[in-house]
Amino acid sequence: MVNFRKYISGVAVLASGFFLAQSTVSTVLYSQAYDNQSSSLNLPSPITSMVEKTVLSAKELVDINVNTMMTDPVLKNATWGFVVYDPKTKKVISSYNENTPLVPASTTKLLTTETAMNMLGENYRWNTQLEYSGSIDENGVLNGNLYIVGSGDPSLGTNKGGAWAYRDIVSDFKEGLSREGIKKVNGDIIIQTALFKGNISKLPENVVWLENNNYYLPVGTTREINPANEKLIVKKSTNFSTEKKFFYVSPYNHQMVYADKYDGDAILTTKLPDAPAYLANTFRTTLVKSGIAVTGKVTPKMTDANPESRKLISTYKSPTLSDIIYYTNQHSDNGLAEALLKTVGFQSLGDQTTESGRKVVTEHLKNEGFDMIGLNYIDGSGLSRSNNVTPIAQAKFLTSLMDEKYYKTYLNSLPVGGQSGTLKRMFNGLGNGQVFAKTGTLNKVKTLAGYMKTNTGKTLVFSLMVNNYAGSVDMVKKRMEKILEPALDL
Repeated sequence: MVNFRKYISGVAVLASGFFLAQSTVSTVLYSQAYDNQSSSLNLPSPITSMVEKTVLSAKELVDINVNTMMTDPVLKNATWGFVVYDPKTKKVISSYNENTPLVPASTTKLLTTETAMNMLGENYRWNTQLEYSGSIDENGVLNGNLYIVGSGDPSLGTNKGGAWAYRDIVSDFKEGLSREGIKKVNGDIIIQTALFKGNISKLPENVVWLENNNYYLPVGTTREINPANEKLIVKKSTNFSTEKKFFYVSPYNHQMVYADKYDGDAILTTKLPDAPAYLANTFRTTLVKSGIAVTGKVTPKMTDANPESRKLISTYKSPTLSDIIYYTNQHSDNGLAEALLKTVGFQSLGDQTTESGRKVVTEHLKNEGFDMIGLNYIDGSGLSRSNNVTPIAQAKFLTSLMDEKYYKTYLNSLPVGGQSGTLKRMFNGLGNGQVFAKTGTLNKVKTLAGYMKTNTGKTLVFSLMVNNYAGSVDMVKKRMEKILEPALDL
């Protein structure tokens, strides 16, 4: 917290000629209409900006704005923390509650994506292979099975990060059959995804909200959820009531989440493709339509005690990990983040579960010198309200990454203020193109952490987390901008 006494005398002397001059920081009066006016957050006081800049340094303006926000109706009853950190001097420039553990929301993805990049490498790819067993006779008949072998590609068929659509993968696989001279398949199409055999687990603790078009589901509301892109929806009513109940099912864990009513915009659906199964069935349908008969069916085989000898036909490679991480951070994609968590768990501990991923990430952070005090890492995406981290831990973590060989790739994955991703509508004036940060949003939680390129050429690191605020999320975003804007002159 800032002591204003050292500022007051100088301000009072220079401002004495101004009719509205005063020696205390004014409080922002609150009303929604007033909030929408650009003048409503002209902090820290009615003293003209000329006098402010003459008397106060950029650091002092940051400190005063932080202190003024303590009396702002939107934040005064909130729990929030803030820090601006200089990575060169390793010193805190300005802070408030920087050691308080707070719910980080999607800034949790900073930890998940960095762990994946550190452990797997920027060029890591997931492979989905088409193979065959048996033999091909002189008529082009395959007397054996086709195998689609997955590796847990979270982008399969989604177009995310440059991933191919299902139809493109199917077309490539079909060309592979042509190269092998296969004109008929006298056998099954077998899906082998043993990687997922340990993948049925509980939902992360206290998940009560999610962003649109991602993997976990809301409790209590379905607003802005498009079930065509989301999960299986089950309608159920009893004999004693005409009221329908709605249940959502995660494709990862087959666990149902209840909602009182459906108030979304899209049509209810019960069609939810499992990615490898959808690929295999689409492949079979395409082959049959093009005149390549398949006598057998599509069937999964999680484990195989006596595997057949097989030959590789074609391999589809996912986008690189750097492309996936770019998409994850730009769009705050929860599904990709959870998949990254499970992938690092599989690579280190041999099973693709949230629990293994959590162990691997926390151990990696500990080994890298992360400040573990106040850290509670529950999931990879930040959807759980049981996640906690301190602002200073985030800032020091981001600082440590500046020495990593993949720092430039990591930095480029972050949304840019006023220009890209989830920051496109923030910092449209001051800070445009100068703030590189991950956003986080839950109900009554708004967070922002990343890097700032100042007007003097410095790179600073910051973390700003607000929990349990009043008003709307847009009101909080305006105040976050106002706190950070003076730091651009540091």
